[in-house]
Amino acid sequence: MLEMRPDCEHCGTELPAEAPGAFICSMECTFCAECAEDLDDRCPNCQGELMDRPTRAKALHAQHLPSTERRFRP
Repeated sequence: MLEMRPDCEHCGTELPAEAPGAFICSMECTFCAECAEDLDDRCPNCQGELMDRPTRAKALHAQHLPSTERRFRP
């Protein structure tokens, strides 16, 4: 199951699990749409391709909690 990380690792933008607009690589590095575009859809951590992250219905959050660990490091 995806971690559904809460923020963009590049700029810190909030990326709620139920909202579209997040991009991930196969290692689940997570970026907002603007940063993914600036990075040419290539993960700076592992060089993997950045793809649209699926959303998780808010009704499922209690059963399958999204991650709360923030990855943004200025």
